[in-house]
Amino acid sequence: MSFHQQLGNKLVSKEQALTAIKELKKQGKKIVFTNGCFDILHPGHVDYLSQARDQGDFLVLGLNTDDSVKRLNKAPNRPVNSEVSRAKVLAGLASVDCIVLFNEDTPYELIKFLEPDVLVKGDDYAVEKIVGYDLVTARGGKVITIPFLQGYSTTNLIKKILG
Repeated sequence: MSFHQQLGNKLVSKEQALTAIKELKKQGKKIVFTNGCFDILHPGHVDYLSQARDQGDFLVLGLNTDDSVKRLNKAPNRPVNSEVSRAKVLAGLASVDCIVLFNEDTPYELIKFLEPDVLVKGDDYAVEKIVGYDLVTARGGKVITIPFLQGYSTTNLIKKILG
């Protein structure tokens, strides 16, 4: 089995995601969207994604490409893991139904294209400041924040590894 076959059909283009979303919406399913880098997966990420999935029937994860992570200025050595490696790990989570890579600085255009019913981010954001808030609420959807599991951070994990 090749590396890409192991990802299953979770890593898809935005067009493939939209086709699935349209079909799911016809069935009355609620589509949830979240996004991030998810560089070194830790229990905080797993908890967050599980809670995000609980907000609906199908979780779409917008995953920053390597180039967009670099532009976010997280650190000169980020991302530690490539976009394909990050997608492979995330695809292994039961809570993640679909992964779409995006290369822009924000997921705004992806949210506009996919039209999710629920938009989820961590509670370090004010709801009204979340990218895509205007798009989702204008269509009658909801935007929610989820508290982070305390004690977990990719940045702190990297500091610990480097000693």
